[in-house]
Amino acid sequence: MDNNLVILLTVIAVCLFTSVVVILSRYRKCPSDKILVIFGKVGSNKDGTYRSAKCIHGGAAFIMPVIQSYEYMDLTPMSIPVDLKNALSKQNIRIDVPSRFTVGISTEPGVMQNAAERLLGLKLVEIQELAKDIIFGQLRLVIATMEIEEINTDRDKFLAAVSNNVESELKKIGLRLINVNVTDITDESGYISALGKEAAAKAINDAKISVADADRSGAIGEANAKRDQRVHVSLADSEAIKGENEAKAAVAESEATLNEKRAEALRRSTAAEKIQAAKALQEAYEAEEEAEKTRFAREQAALEADVIVKTEIAKRQKELQAEAEAEQIRRRAQGEADAIYAKMAAEAKGIQEILTKQATGFAEIVKSAGGDTNDAVKLLIADKLEEIVKIQVEAIKNLKIDKVTVWDGMGGKDGSPTTANFLSGMLKSVPPMNEMFKMAGMELPTYLGKDLENMDRVNTTENTVTVEETEEK
Repeated sequence: MDNNLVILLTVIAVCLFTSVVVILSRYRKCPSDKILVIFGKVGSNKDGTYRSAKCIHGGAAFIMPVIQSYEYMDLTPMSIPVDLKNALSKQNIRIDVPSRFTVGISTEPGVMQNAAERLLGLKLVEIQELAKDIIFGQLRLVIATMEIEEINTDRDKFLAAVSNNVESELKKIGLRLINVNVTDITDESGYISALGKEAAAKAINDAKISVADADRSGAIGEANAKRDQRVHVSLADSEAIKGENEAKAAVAESEATLNEKRAEALRRSTAAEKIQAAKALQEAYEAEEEAEKTRFAREQAALEADVIVKTEIAKRQKELQAEAEAEQIRRRAQGEADAIYAKMAAEAKGIQEILTKQATGFAEIVKSAGGDTNDAVKLLIADKLEEIVKIQVEAIKNLKIDKVTVWDGMGGKDGSPTTANFLSGMLKSVPPMNEMFKMAGMELPTYLGKDLENMDRVNTTENTVTVEETEEK
């Protein structure tokens, strides 16, 4: 009894241990960089339909044995290079937009469900190719709605439009847009480069004008400073001379006993000092005049530089306009040439089709004639004989002969009457049927050709024939 109890307890313990191990093995924790996708029988939606999968990001879940299974989806970001070329802008100018998009599987509940339904089981390379196709289409769509100036100058607006369009499409397959990086934008016509050159030329010209203004202000300030210096020096000298003169006058008054020579020397000294003062004042005036001339020259140079810059800008604008018109003429000529080529190709195809049908029909005629080409030609001639005879008759149908009188003296060759020769000549004026066929490189059948060749030999035994014939229309 004790052994049976031990065995029973052992079996119960093994079962409990096995159950715990199984439960623990089916309990799965989801890492932070992955999404746990549980599929199988995972419940139903509010409308009663079965759910395709259950997605968990962060946390854990118990996987029911047999009726449920699971897989992980990696949240690692994917960097996708998108080298878009020849994209057509709103101005019908093709541009190249090399860029790089960073995408990843979204953890948003609704979008995460789309990823589980459409991306589960795919490799990262396959997901990248799928996202790349979507990005290419949306990027072309955004470029087609914007002008080049907007794309090149307002880069934030361009990136925002690209992000909105691309992300809305990526969410449909469970992806989210992380980053967009546009490296450089170029165009095949050089329009963007021309815009950059125009801005650079304008900045350089503005800088040159600023430098010229600064040089002019510096030269004027320097001339004014020199002028003030000379004026103040002259004033100081005059004050000094004035003081000396006053002192000498006081000495002269106090020393009345000075002789005439000292008085003469004093007069000469005073005159010399005044001459020097006048020369100093004249030099100051000359310096001011030179400063005014310098200022005028600098202002004139600045004005000329401004006119040259405006002329150069207008010239460049005309060159760009001429280049654009030349490009339009070239494209229009290319379109007309393509249309003419298509028309001529269609006409050639139609002629070839007609000749092919004719060759096929002739082959069928030869086949119907038992493979004999001569018999086939006879069939064709027999079909057209009535039309050929009609053409020959039309050649003399409209001849207007009111009256013909012939006096026959039996002077024809071999005793034949002249009337017979006249009628034979009229018939020979119509091209014989056999000769017509020979010119075409063919021969009539024997039963037609022999009689036609001898048609002009007419024998008559009458001596004198008088023919009068009146034909009315």
